[in-house]
Amino acid sequence: MSDVLLRTGSLSFAYPERAGLFRRAASREVVKQVDLAVPRGSVLGLVGESGSGKTTLGRLLVRLLKPTSGGIQFDGLEIGGISEAEMRPLRARIQMIFQDPQSSLNPRLRLGVTLTRPLKVYGRIKGRRDQRDRAAALLDLVGLPTAFIDRYPHELSGGQRQRAGIARALALEPDFIVADEIVSGLDVSTQAHILLLLRELRARLGLTLVFISHDLSVVRVLCDDVAILHHGEVVEYGPVARIFSAPRDDYTRQLLSAIPLPDVEPGWLDDSSPFVPPQQQGSAA
Repeated sequence: MSDVLLRTGSLSFAYPERAGLFRRAASREVVKQVDLAVPRGSVLGLVGESGSGKTTLGRLLVRLLKPTSGGIQFDGLEIGGISEAEMRPLRARIQMIFQDPQSSLNPRLRLGVTLTRPLKVYGRIKGRRDQRDRAAALLDLVGLPTAFIDRYPHELSGGQRQRAGIARALALEPDFIVADEIVSGLDVSTQAHILLLLRELRARLGLTLVFISHDLSVVRVLCDDVAILHHGEVVEYGPVARIFSAPRDDYTRQLLSAIPLPDVEPGWLDDSSPFVPPQQQGSAA
């Protein structure tokens, strides 16, 4: 068994564009010659600005899109060019958590139904009682009350809906998950709780993750390796510690310089130094 669960080779994708009245149909390449290797149990961060191609690349990795060229190997199997019928047996092992749980969760279905629908499709439900038990277990796994089984998505907060999206992705016990900007619309406190949850689930379940984000400070918390995308190309790729300490590409340095890092005053952790509120600092002397 290889230590690498997912690998890409010269992976490229182009969106077709409409032909005009006096011009031919063209294509717009948004992912260009991408080579990645994701070891089992690791977390790879995909980072880039809006329009860099990171979401398209994530959809390629879970085969929601078919590559224009290049290959994708999952657990030693080439899946880049296979048909949807051939891909279906692998769907249970490859899942995606979407950016906006408000639109990815069916508003007409209670959470218990939404969470267990993948299990039902794959014939893993043995009746209504088993369905409720499975839904309760999934909610507990992501830190939501079992009473949420009968709630609709609009009755949950943004962070709770994202937890439900994570629970649905975990329902089939996948080996590989792509998480696409799943904390970008949440407040800072909720972001921290979701990141902690992912880290705990990774340790407990042995998950392999690709975490898509535009925020390097978030990637630094969760990921082992990071690939920096710019106009569809990977311009820098390596361990998070190395990328943060010694970036080699100018674009990476620009992204790092955009992370707000406050100046820390000496002695701010020293209990012996008195705290002076900012509005009183002018008269403290």
